[in-house]
Amino acid sequence: MRKRQLNERLEFALQAAEDAGELILRYFQAADLDVEVKHDKSPVTAADRGAEQLLRDLIERQFPDDGVLGEEMGGHESAGDYRWILDPIDGTQSFVHGVPLFGTLVALEYKGEVVLGVCRFPALHEVVYAARGMGAWWKRNQDQPQPAAVSAIDQLSDALFCTTTVTGWGKIDRCDVFEQLCSVTGLTRGWGDCYGHILVATGRAEVMVDPELSVWDAAALLPIIEEAGGHFIDWNGRASIATGNGISVNAALKDRVLALTRDA
Repeated sequence: MRKRQLNERLEFALQAAEDAGELILRYFQAADLDVEVKHDKSPVTAADRGAEQLLRDLIERQFPDDGVLGEEMGGHESAGDYRWILDPIDGTQSFVHGVPLFGTLVALEYKGEVVLGVCRFPALHEVVYAARGMGAWWKRNQDQPQPAAVSAIDQLSDALFCTTTVTGWGKIDRCDVFEQLCSVTGLTRGWGDCYGHILVATGRAEVMVDPELSVWDAAALLPIIEEAGGHFIDWNGRASIATGNGISVNAALKDRVLALTRDA
């Protein structure tokens, strides 16, 4: 993929995520927000559906031959080599509870490889993004983007460990791994969903583990974490978005974290 094409799609993704974020904020902390429960027991709102529809409309207008896969509306195949992967609100539970730690995730695959990712936090006015070979970047408010990089902390006893929900560990019968990580790391916090992963990408946390993760949750995170100098991997160390779980970790602690999670 040529750099010009990659840059064109990255600029598009950044603007599309910003547009979706503006739509989402119209619903955020609204007293009359209607919350439905999907078949998997997760919540969905008009903000989720409206933001995904907006993203799809923008893609259709700009790149009509590209495929799309989204959390709320499924997917359609590409006429070429590109597929967009969308999660309009990653962290809908946070969103419906009025907590600002939810994000809009936009990723692009080229010939099956994720080549760019954008994670925008509408309520925080922050965006972190990356494209292959172009580094990872962090922009807050109207400030200029600055490089995003994982921390250099090399002792688990000094590390901040994040996760999304404790119940997720119970669902896969691996509460033992959660308890071990809590005991060996310096601090444990439930700053979850994409926010926890982006804390790793920006050097504010060292380990984020999600025991349950869908493709649309993971796709944007992989290039961001890798371009920031870290690893986005599954519990057995594979750099994948499709194995149902995910770990973001800085380079120094990867092997020690995998010693606890591998073959779990």
